[in-house]
Amino acid sequence: MLAYVRRTTLKLSDELDARLRYEAQRRGVTIAEVTREALEAHLGGPTRRLGAAAAGRSGRDDVSERIEEILATEFPTPSPR
Repeated sequence: MLAYVRRTTLKLSDELDARLRYEAQRRGVTIAEVTREALEAHLGGPTRRLGAAAAGRSGRDDVSERIEEILATEFPTPSPR
C-alpha cells in the first residue's frame, strides 16, 4: 500500500468505466490499482519491478541461434502410433 495517497475524482464515459472495471476484475485487483498503474505508465514514475525478471537467464549467449535445437531437445516430437 502507498504510504501517502490523495483521493481524486475522475469523470469517465460509460464505455471507459466498463473497460476499467472489467480489467480490475480480470486481474483480481482494485479499480484504483489499475488506474494508478495506467497513470504511472502514461506519465512516468515508479513502476512495479518484476521479481522474476531474468530468473530464466542461462548465462549463454547463443540461445537465439540454437532455439530450434533447444526446443527439439526439451519438447521432442511424439512418435506416430
